[in-house]
Amino acid sequence: MGYCPCFRSKKKGINLKTKLNNSYVPIEAAPTTPIKSDLDNAVKYSTLLEPRQQVPISKDSSPSESNLPTFSYRELAAATNNFRRESIIGEGGFGPVFKGQLESGQVVAVKKLNHSGLQGDKEFFVEVHMLSLLRHPNLVNLIGYCIEGNQRILIYEFMPLRSLEYHLHDMTPDMEPLDWDTRMIIASGAAKGLDYLHRQADRPVIYRDLKSANILLSEGFHPKLSDFGLAKFGPGADNTHVSTRVMGTHGYCAPEYAGTGKLTMKSDIYSFGVLLLELITGCRAMDDTREHGKEMLVDWARPMLKDCKNYVQLADPKLRGKFPQSVFRRAVELALMCVQDDPHARPHTKDIVLALSYFASQKHDSPSAQSNQIGSQRDGRIFQGEEQGNVSPVDFNRAGIAVKEMRASSKDQERERAVVEAKKWGETWRDKRKPNVEDDFDYRSRW
Repeated sequence: MGYCPCFRSKKKGINLKTKLNNSYVPIEAAPTTPIKSDLDNAVKYSTLLEPRQQVPISKDSSPSESNLPTFSYRELAAATNNFRRESIIGEGGFGPVFKGQLESGQVVAVKKLNHSGLQGDKEFFVEVHMLSLLRHPNLVNLIGYCIEGNQRILIYEFMPLRSLEYHLHDMTPDMEPLDWDTRMIIASGAAKGLDYLHRQADRPVIYRDLKSANILLSEGFHPKLSDFGLAKFGPGADNTHVSTRVMGTHGYCAPEYAGTGKLTMKSDIYSFGVLLLELITGCRAMDDTREHGKEMLVDWARPMLKDCKNYVQLADPKLRGKFPQSVFRRAVELALMCVQDDPHARPHTKDIVLALSYFASQKHDSPSAQSNQIGSQRDGRIFQGEEQGNVSPVDFNRAGIAVKEMRASSKDQERERAVVEAKKWGETWRDKRKPNVEDDFDYRSRW
């Protein structure tokens, strides 16, 4: 799905408008007896490391012994109307994704490996292995898989609202753009999924492919991370990073990982910062139509990130200025923290979840937010008036957090405690950034 080994490929992620040829795979194309030995042998040796670094994995963790159902090719062909083009709902580096209905009546998404695509058996087995071990409300649920002959097929829960990329960049005329509240809900949920991978899973996982195309949306725009073919287990206790061939998607990949191949949890944090900028601006992470040197979203946004007075220029025109100004500034500041050059200066997922949970709780049509709207608009993007020229940077210590309102009920007291923690977190990060502020905005560096 848009992978760039050493950044040679610029293929984008899931494209719901991709046109395929009219060739169909007949039901009889594959044997009807599953061949489990392929999966058993592949998972016995970890595909989460590069081929030359294969390490045995306990057979206890094999997907074939994790109660993950297997499906026959014939079952899936029947479910997808023989994998016909009309059933396609997307396509990426792995291959086309079909909408199907199992004999039980359950609607599913069926992802079929394209052997001439950017992924292969390795990514397939990693995906099966990872999703058989990981369970979280913000991770897509893998229902089962199929291995018959050379067929490699994954069966997921169906996500009716498709991907975040679809809603940001591939809207149809009859669609409404995502409002600010929904964008913060999506960002908060995605952060919770990433936090689970980094801190709560039995063994920490580096996602390595966080992008809008891989965030799928269920009813109510509930986000779930998907596509774990590039995921890797985090470094052991004695190591600070995982050395690996550079893989990822243009515009999302952390600069230190792209330059050295040293992968850490903070590489995912950078990608999350790009994703947050994508939600804020409505712009693609990589766009070749932008002027030279600013094809990547971070490069394009850097001049406006230098001064807090210019933050509002980043706002997606489709938002039409309907967002709480103070929360907007804080969201931009959080994105800026995540995309810092120094990976050690980037926040942890725990802090990101805390901040975004608060942002998502501040609805733009609430009384406190209504008094904090941005009024003027020119050329589609929002600009602050002269009277707003003295607005300070994001400050978690300011009274705008509305602690008094949160004391109204015992239910809100928990939110109040979260806000206090967020204030402390913001103050800590501002102090950390002060000594390196000049370095952060040195445009003569790699930026």
